[in-house]
Amino acid sequence: MASAASAPPTPASLQRIVAASLIGTTIEWYDFFLYGSAAALVFNKLFFPDSDPLVGTLLSFLTYAVGFAARPLGALVFGHYGDRIGRKKLLVLSLLMMGGATFAIGLLPTHASVGAAAPVLLTTLRLIQGFALGGEWGGAVLLVSEHGDARRRGFWASWPQTGAPAGQLLATGVLSALTALLSDDAFASWGWRIPFLLSGVLVIIGLWIRLSVDESPVFKEALARAEARKADRAAVAEKMPLVSVLRHHWKDVLIAMGARMAENISYYVITAFILVYATTSAGVSKQTALNAVLIASAVHFAVIPAWGALSDRIGRRPVYLLGAVGVGLWMFPFFSLIDTGGFGNLILAVTVGLVLHGAMYAPQAAFFSEMFATRMRYSGASIGAQFASVAAGAPAPLIATALLSEYDSSTPISLYVIAAALLTILAVGVAKETRLRDLADVESSVDEQPATAPADARTV
Repeated sequence: MASAASAPPTPASLQRIVAASLIGTTIEWYDFFLYGSAAALVFNKLFFPDSDPLVGTLLSFLTYAVGFAARPLGALVFGHYGDRIGRKKLLVLSLLMMGGATFAIGLLPTHASVGAAAPVLLTTLRLIQGFALGGEWGGAVLLVSEHGDARRRGFWASWPQTGAPAGQLLATGVLSALTALLSDDAFASWGWRIPFLLSGVLVIIGLWIRLSVDESPVFKEALARAEARKADRAAVAEKMPLVSVLRHHWKDVLIAMGARMAENISYYVITAFILVYATTSAGVSKQTALNAVLIASAVHFAVIPAWGALSDRIGRRPVYLLGAVGVGLWMFPFFSLIDTGGFGNLILAVTVGLVLHGAMYAPQAAFFSEMFATRMRYSGASIGAQFASVAAGAPAPLIATALLSEYDSSTPISLYVIAAALLTILAVGVAKETRLRDLADVESSVDEQPATAPADARTV
């Protein structure tokens, strides 16, 4: 029986929740992707000018990867407090941290002004970005997942996922417009700062919307039960969310990490590394490459809710597996199309890649949410997602650039993505289907075991 807390909210209420999650994730991904695009286009010259161009790009991507390194810490901290005091408060904090760090990047002095201090300051702000984003994703998708009902959870929970292509679209669109309007010298001198400073305006809008929503009813009900258990002297003291996750859900954490490998690696190869590959190996201008990513990101945004809705009909696993297999098979055609140098082929390569990526990314929010009990769901989903990003998305552009430098060929890069796809297929293949699972039932079966139950008692 579904609890009252898990009853479907009114359409207007759910749409407001979705809008609050979507606007926040869009802004945070805008900030994150803006850095990635700038790392590929100008940061190598502004912050690492003494290096060989490709080495400078590697160093620039290294600071990009640093942001991923901070994500697990953000997942642990935000997950802990998000499971203790609520999703909404932590989502407001993550938005402020991310937006503040991005705005500050727009004010940074370059290497020409302050020397070695410039890349140090850049790296510090990148760490703050990563820490904030590590806590953002889990809270945003849970806020929607815990408000909706099981029948359409895949569809509604996929909307915060569209924040990634929306942020990519916004970041790439702003950069594309600036590179089209400004000369290379003007863009490198001051134009690159404009997109970072715009983040301050976006944060104000995001806060206004995010502060207007209510806390998840499933979480409030679980918190009330936890408080009642604390009042019972015979009950066992409630464990830290991290401890509970590692005790009850360690297999789910590993599955989530494996599921993210192909999704994360393929995305950053398709959207970030392509700006390096297309301009250095295929002879495509950076404006052309940015425009291709811009068009493909718009398609990516549109197909994610469709993939989410399909996962409500046939299950999370089939849709996810379709995406993992498709991305693996697409890598060789992807680079072959780019090598032609044609704009149409470039659009086709990136668009198909992102459509297949969407088949993994869309059901991911509902899939991960349905794995964990309410009082450890923020921690579990965030840890599974963000710890994987350190091994997957963080080094992906770095590894791809290094492979290109070493072998002067796209073949090793294709094999790299295919290996990630095989790991994801294995992880999702051994997972249980979670479609139609009641989130309150997961709560009652794991988080609310009687004090007298055996330590390993658990039903799902």
